Amino acid sequence: MAVPRRSLDGRLFWVLGLVCAMYQIFFVRSAAGQTAQLSVNASPQNTQMIPENMFGIFFEEINHAGAGGLWAELVNNRGFEAGGPNTPSNIDPWLIIGDELNIIVATDRSSCFATNPIALRMEVLCESSGNDVCPPGGVGIYNPGFWGMNIEEAKVYKVSMYIRSSDSMDLTVSLTSSDGLQNLAAYTITADKEDFKEWAKVEFDLQSSERNSNSRLQLTTRTSGIVWFDQVSLMPSDTYMGHGYRKDLASMLANLKPKFFKFPGGDYVMGNYLLNAFRWSETVGPWEERPGHFNDVWGYWTDDGLGFFEFLQLAEDLGACPVWVVNDGASRNEQVPSATIAAFVKDVVDGIEFARGDPGTSWGSVRAAMGHPEPFQLNYISMGNQECSMHYYKENYRKFYSAIKASYPDIKIISSCDRSTISPVEPADLYDVHVYTSSGDMFSKSSMFDSTPRGGPKAIVSEYAVTGNDAGRGTLVAALAEAAFLIGLERNSDAVEMASCAPLFVNDNDRRWSPDAIVFNSWQHYGCPNYWMLHFFKESSGAALHPSTIQVSNYNQLVASAITWQNSKDGNTYLKIKVLNFGNKAVDLSISITGLENEIQTFGSIKTVLTSGSLRDENSFQQPDKVVPVESPISNAREEMSLVLDPYSLTSFDLLLDPSNSTMMHSVPESSLHSSM
Repeated sequence: MAVPRRSLDGRLFWVLGLVCAMYQIFFVRSAAGQTAQLSVNASPQNTQMIPENMFGIFFEEINHAGAGGLWAELVNNRGFEAGGPNTPSNIDPWLIIGDELNIIVATDRSSCFATNPIALRMEVLCESSGNDVCPPGGVGIYNPGFWGMNIEEAKVYKVSMYIRSSDSMDLTVSLTSSDGLQNLAAYTITADKEDFKEWAKVEFDLQSSERNSNSRLQLTTRTSGIVWFDQVSLMPSDTYMGHGYRKDLASMLANLKPKFFKFPGGDYVMGNYLLNAFRWSETVGPWEERPGHFNDVWGYWTDDGLGFFEFLQLAEDLGACPVWVVNDGASRNEQVPSATIAAFVKDVVDGIEFARGDPGTSWGSVRAAMGHPEPFQLNYISMGNQECSMHYYKENYRKFYSAIKASYPDIKIISSCDRSTISPVEPADLYDVHVYTSSGDMFSKSSMFDSTPRGGPKAIVSEYAVTGNDAGRGTLVAALAEAAFLIGLERNSDAVEMASCAPLFVNDNDRRWSPDAIVFNSWQHYGCPNYWMLHFFKESSGAALHPSTIQVSNYNQLVASAITWQNSKDGNTYLKIKVLNFGNKAVDLSISITGLENEIQTFGSIKTVLTSGSLRDENSFQQPDKVVPVESPISNAREEMSLVLDPYSLTSFDLLLDPSNSTMMHSVPESSLHSSM
């Protein structure tokens, strides 16, 4: 069939344009690119073992990370304590259904719980018939949760509450849309006058018939009288490991395979004032008896459903070693003098007994009563939160150190002071380091520990993050700079024992700090680029580190490391080479590997790249996968390879080793390259 000349001219123009574009891509990129040589010595005699607990996670109750986030409780201010002990008080975010002609609500001190005495008194002035008729849907109260409750179709939700009333009752407990018009599930409590004369606990399940991500829990009636409520809870029946954690968020943590879990802060441990510091003993036992406290540093109330026990349980569920940050008698604005610090010291020793004591001990029995008779494996205590400069810190620290070591000599104690202050007089097993800086400076800190003397206590870099203008809400450039820093920590893992980023979580409705690793709301979540960057390091803990060197001219934007790790799921062993290109040039990289006792198999190797079109690219609810690792097979993998590194990229090469010789099979943490990328 003949082609019209106009159509032919158009096609020739299109072909010429394509040729020009390909020329720009390949020739111009090559001209502007860079060449580099990476040499890896994988011989066993040059191997250095990375610490078993090298990479973990740090949780702080900030940004509603726990209350309204990781902890799956859907009711906000379930005990009505957030308004304070003086009554009547604010019951926010509870609101009334009806108006003051039909209903009066106020807090009073009539609760059956001595540790949280506030309850809600609801007086209903209307009836189902007669002169004062209630509205058709009744009157009552509702709770919108934490910026809306996510109620899913066919899912079961457990309701628990305490009720008292001397009147007959016809109370409907329901899940509805935010405007109350869509009914998702309902349960009616009917009772005679004597049934709830004393406080009684009521529990039942609600199964939703529909889905609504912006729902509320409401308690309504058309019967006049007075009813008291306390400790109103709504929990999904399906939580992570059945232990009360929001399943999607906890799974994000599990996918990182963290080797340690540091908690609960941060400034949250200290409080602006000691009155509002985290007190572990007030966060254990039955949740109804936990008084809760105001998180005055980050400005919101927490019921402490996510308490000391739950933190220890989550560490166990994640297979991570718990690292407990204790209050050492200091808040941001106060200090306890050494002469009166003994009560704080005893409190910490009691907390260790709660975690590790036999069920026959005073505090071990409390843990056992909570359903965990076996001790938790608590082996690390972090003394305070970067408080070394405070007047009483060093003297108080010595008292904590002596008391803890006297009862638990195996526990490793982490000092807030830097390495230069530690001595036989100021002993420490580890010292804490926090690094918050710009992306350019973070990249340069890949050599931060190169000159650190070996021997003596090692560092735990428990908080690091790129901050400032280029950090945004979690940008590619921030993630790449942090990756360079972590590669430096790998190379210096004989001076650094542990590392974790901060902050971990942010509820998108309460951003007190940016950037963060994981963003969520009531029903969605996504990982920021720095979250996905951490996946490149989840096989590093306990792995074999090999010396590697980069030769490159006039381009100081590359850092690299090489490890051998074993996938315990299928038994395969890989040589993982990570290379970070922090510059704007593509790099023609030649890789040379020597000293391998196991040959690289031709097929089965994987290349993984984290990059994007712009340095400031971020993920979002609308584009959760804009900046994520992308895998591709490596064809014809071998000891000598030539590959191209994209500008501003993190690349890993997982080279499958021949299993016929097992001498290189190092025992490292369970991991699967393909399961979470």
